[in-house]
Amino acid sequence: MSGDDGLEATEAIDNCCASCGTAEVDEIKLKKCNDCDLVRYCNDECKEDHRPDHEAKCKERAAEIRDEKLFKQPERGFLGDCPICCLPLSFNMKEQKVQTCCSKTICGGCSFANDLREVQENRQQLTCPFCRHPKPSTEAEAKANEMKRIAANDPLALREFGKELYVNGDFDGAFKYCMKAADLGDVDAYYHLSFMYRKGHGVEMDETKAVYYFEEAAIGGHPRARCNLAFLDAKNGRYERAVKHWIIAATQGE
Repeated sequence: MSGDDGLEATEAIDNCCASCGTAEVDEIKLKKCNDCDLVRYCNDECKEDHRPDHEAKCKERAAEIRDEKLFKQPERGFLGDCPICCLPLSFNMKEQKVQTCCSKTICGGCSFANDLREVQENRQQLTCPFCRHPKPSTEAEAKANEMKRIAANDPLALREFGKELYVNGDFDGAFKYCMKAADLGDVDAYYHLSFMYRKGHGVEMDETKAVYYFEEAAIGGHPRARCNLAFLDAKNGRYERAVKHWIIAATQGE
C-alpha cells in the first residue's frame, strides 16, 4: 500500500463511528470521545458499547493530552497586563495596585503617574486610573466598593474576599468564594484552592484535587503553582517532570 493509500485509509477510519462503523455523511454527525482525540461516535449508545475496548487507550491518550497542555510554555503570566500601559504585570504585588471600584490591577508606574498628574492639576479627589471613579477615602468606602464587585460576580473581588476570609480563619467562607472565582476562570483562585485541598481547610482533604488545581494554575501561567508541582514530582522521584516545571517557572521570572 502506498503512502497516499494509507493516508486515505486513516482518514476513512477517522470519519467512521469507532463502534458501529457508520460513516459521517450528510445528517450523520460524529462526536469525539469526551476524554481523548482518538475516536468518534455516532451516538451515546455506541460510545458505551465501545468503552471496554477503548478505555485503556483513552486513559493513556488523555494523560498525554493533559501533559501536552501542562508543559506548554504559557504565553503570559496569570496576572496579565496593566490595562493602562499594556505591559506585563509584575508578580511582586507591591509593584501594583488593585482598584476596588473596578477590580482592575494597575502597575505601580501608571498608578504613580496618574496620582502625580492629578495632584499637579490640584484635583480635590484622586480618581481611579482606569475607570475614573473617585478613589475611596476610607476603609469603609473601599469595602463598599469591594462588596459591589462581589455582588457583580467579579472573579478578582471574589478571590480577594476569599483570601481575606482565609486569613481571618473562616475557611468555609474562603473556600466558597475562591471556588466561585475559580469557576469563573480566576487562575490565582486555582492556586489557593489547591492549598485548601491539601490542608483540608474548608473542604475535605484531597491530594488528587490539590494537584489538579495546582496544574490548572500552572497552565494559566502561575509560576508558584508550577514550582509546587516540581517539588511534588521531585519528591515522588519524577525528576524529569520536575525539571521541566522548574525551567518553565524560571522563564516566567520565578
